[in-house]
This record gives sequence, structure tokens and C-alpha cells, in this order.
Amino acid sequence: MGSSGSPPEGDLLTISAKIVVAGGFGVGKTTFVGAVSEVPPMSNEAWMTEAGEGVDEIPPGGKSTTTVAMDFGRITLRPDLLLYLFGTPGQARFWFLWDDLSRGALGAVVLVDTSRIDESFAAINYFENDSELPFVVAVNQFEGKPVHDLEEVRDALALDPAVPLVTCDARDRASTIATLTELVSHTLSLAVLSGPRELAGSVAPA
Repeated sequence: MGSSGSPPEGDLLTISAKIVVAGGFGVGKTTFVGAVSEVPPMSNEAWMTEAGEGVDEIPPGGKSTTTVAMDFGRITLRPDLLLYLFGTPGQARFWFLWDDLSRGALGAVVLVDTSRIDESFAAINYFENDSELPFVVAVNQFEGKPVHDLEEVRDALALDPAVPLVTCDARDRASTIATLTELVSHTLSLAVLSGPRELAGSVAPA
């Protein structure tokens, strides 16, 4: 005899939430969104031209395009939780968009490239001081990148001990899902401590 204590999976109320994927220029935000999205991701990228020389620093690896508005993707993290991902542009001249992209979000993932760690300071400073969004920091580690102890990275970033610090491979779907799961868990733990009211404005029935 089946239990009637919980609704069948088909009757679950699906909740949707907005997640911001942020970080410095060329750190892997577009790759992260594209790796995890279950629909073809939308990317507002433009070719980098000679007109941008002296304005946009070209990162190692010969990156030839840059996000000029946002990246967008979608992932069903659980049967009852649908995430909409918004990747921010990385260059300083587009930072004015960050407030709009962060408005109404559940939380943020800040990607870090340890070979260009200075590119991460502005994003971390934004979420520490200019935004109330919960966030996690994900070190984008993949083949060919230097590997550092996470506590060394935390010290280098002067990151608050309360902010989760994880590693991920922005090219790998399972790794990006694990990072998003860490963010949701962190956000929910803060909601338990502060009460559900702050969380309510960031999620909506799908």
C-alpha cells in the first residue's frame, strides 16, 4: 500500500530561479553556461577588433570574441527546481549591466582563473559589497591550468571564510551542475538562518 504522505513526482510544484554567472574577462562564463544548459544557450558575443585595442585586454589563449550583453541558458537542477542562468560580461566598460542582471536572482557563481587571479577581484568585491546576493566562488580548473590549494586561493582572494570555495571545469556538464548545486545549497542554508522572506522574492512557480 503506497504512502499518501507526499505527492507523486508528476504533481511536484516546479520552482524557477535566476542564477548569475560572473567573473573577469575570459574566465569561462560563456563556456560554463553552454556546458550545462539543456537548451541551446543564447550568447551575445561580438568579434574583438582593432578598435578595442587598449580598451579590452586580450587574455592568453587567443580569445577572439567577447560577451557584450549576457549569456543565457536553462537547467533543470531537480524535478522541482528550474534554473535560468545569466552570464555577465567581463570587461569593466560593461559592468553597469551587472545590477540589472543580478536583480531578482537567487544567487551567483563567481568564476576564477588562477592564472589571472587579479581579474577576479572586481567581481568578488561586487558581490561582497555592492550586492546582497549569496554567492559561491568556483576555481575554473582544467587541463593545462596551474593547480593550487583552495586555502591558498582563498587567502589570495581575501575571501570571507563564510563564502563557499569550490573547483570546477567550466567545460564539463557534471562539474558545472555540482557547482550550481553548491550555490543552491548555500543559498538555502542562509535562508534557514535568516528566514524564508528573503528567499521568496528570488523564486517563482514555473
